[in-house]
Amino acid sequence: MKEKLFSLFSIFVKRFEMPWIKTADIAMRSFSRNERMVFAFLGTTMVLSALLIVWNMNRSFLVEVPAHGGMFTEGAIRSPGFINPLFSTSERALEVDRDLTALIYSGLLRATPNGKLILDLADYYEISPDGLTYTFTLKDNVYWHDGEPITADDIVFTIIKAQTSALKSPKRANWDGVAVEALSDRTVRFILENPYPPFLENMTMGILPKHIWESIDPAQFEYNRYNREPIGSGPYKWISIKRDSNDIPLYYDLEAFDKFALGKPYIDNIRIKFYGNEENLLEALRAGEIDSTAYVSPEAASKLESEGFRIETTPMRHVFGVFLNQNQKEIFTNKIVRRALEKSVDVKRIINEVFYGYATAIDGPLPPGSLGFTEKESTEPTPAERLEEARSLLEKDGWKYDEEEHVMIKKTKTETQKLAFSISTISPSVIPALKGAVTILKENWDALGGNIDVKIFETPGDLRQNAIRPRKYDALLFGEVIGRDNDPYAFWHSSQRLDPGLNIALYTSITGDKLLEEARAMGDNEKRTETYAEWSEELKNDIPAVFLYSPHLIYVASPRISGMNMGNVVTPSERLLSIHEWYVEKTNVWKIFTQ
Repeated sequence: MKEKLFSLFSIFVKRFEMPWIKTADIAMRSFSRNERMVFAFLGTTMVLSALLIVWNMNRSFLVEVPAHGGMFTEGAIRSPGFINPLFSTSERALEVDRDLTALIYSGLLRATPNGKLILDLADYYEISPDGLTYTFTLKDNVYWHDGEPITADDIVFTIIKAQTSALKSPKRANWDGVAVEALSDRTVRFILENPYPPFLENMTMGILPKHIWESIDPAQFEYNRYNREPIGSGPYKWISIKRDSNDIPLYYDLEAFDKFALGKPYIDNIRIKFYGNEENLLEALRAGEIDSTAYVSPEAASKLESEGFRIETTPMRHVFGVFLNQNQKEIFTNKIVRRALEKSVDVKRIINEVFYGYATAIDGPLPPGSLGFTEKESTEPTPAERLEEARSLLEKDGWKYDEEEHVMIKKTKTETQKLAFSISTISPSVIPALKGAVTILKENWDALGGNIDVKIFETPGDLRQNAIRPRKYDALLFGEVIGRDNDPYAFWHSSQRLDPGLNIALYTSITGDKLLEEARAMGDNEKRTETYAEWSEELKNDIPAVFLYSPHLIYVASPRISGMNMGNVVTPSERLLSIHEWYVEKTNVWKIFTQ
């Protein structure tokens, strides 16, 4: 047997004999010691070069892709109490409530950073030709975090609760006049009284699990433990809560939900830690206790950026301005006065000194990212030139500066008017930036010859009850939030002039009303954009308010996070819209496998 094997081996070797090896061997033996060293060096270099070429060719075919795994820690100020889509936008809720609601709950549709709406819990939907009926069908196999299946009954239950007056949900107005019914376990139908294309935006509201909430009395909804230990269907579910000796939450640990309707998020775990104030939060950030936070002031963000921290910013759809109440203060009925006040404001100074550049100057009622928005002209006169132009407008209109009273006055046959009024606004403890803004406004208008009194309201409730609802203010430094539905109707239509309407400038315009009514009924976005732009120019020409700025969302982001895309946001929590696409772990694969 051994002889046969040896014979076969001999035949194999002979058959595959390579004469060049023998030749190379003979040549090597003829080399001197130095020649062998040079040959070995050149041979090694050739092999390494070949390997490097192959390695580089391989790299050219590779692309970096997200991988599941990892975690990061986010810092927030104060601990949550209303992690509930029906309450998280209320005045009593905190920003951290909105953040956790965005992570834990999901709706039929989900907004994307680029402003589009995509399917979330819904598999598809249909809209009737008359625009009054919306029919949604749920995806197969969608579940709550506790493992129970999601059905159309959960959708109906949530909408009815939002409409329940006893709950006092801020979402109630979105669902007024909307009928909802379950057609099957997976199908739900909404019927509107009038066509309203932006209605689809309502479908992004988080849905509540009926089996958890149906036994809870409406009077107890706000105080139920499920507002702090929520069960949702969003990208993340809470797995533990660390509390202190007083039962106050110190942090929430969240875990990626593997049955999330849009697929399991890449980042496995997120920890949300709570701090009492910005000072403690910043200490934790610098010490490396947290990776990211959206709870820093513009001043702090500016310092952090200079220290090398990664700062991500994006405009928010907020419009801040001074709204002039012509019913309360007669001088505001004079368009020349309104124009002079507008021209004399140094908005750039507010942007630079108050916001450290983290804001966008605006000159109209629409914020960046909304339909019909136009950029403010970048080239404009200096503040001194603007002030001189404003004074000239007043003087041509008969106003003169009174040296004794230190104010501009205008005498008519029946009365003497003074450029004197008050500005009402919220306490800096609620919105810190308003302190710097109102200080600059007062300086600008005092320099114009005004006599300006600043009235501070300590709480949002105080401002709402004693100023906004009864419309008892001369001028109001305030902010409006234009949602992704791009509809400013509630803030500017004449039907909204009185409480509970939000037309705080008490503005009236037949032309403006018609344009707003037409725009909100349009399904064509291009036409809506043109109509809103036309309406915006009409309103700007009337000057019912002095528009100032749209603040930016400031996010101190971990340098480890990739895949982040915030787009234009309505609220800071919307930075989390694409959280399921963020990743901290990555791998490389050939391009062919990504197609």
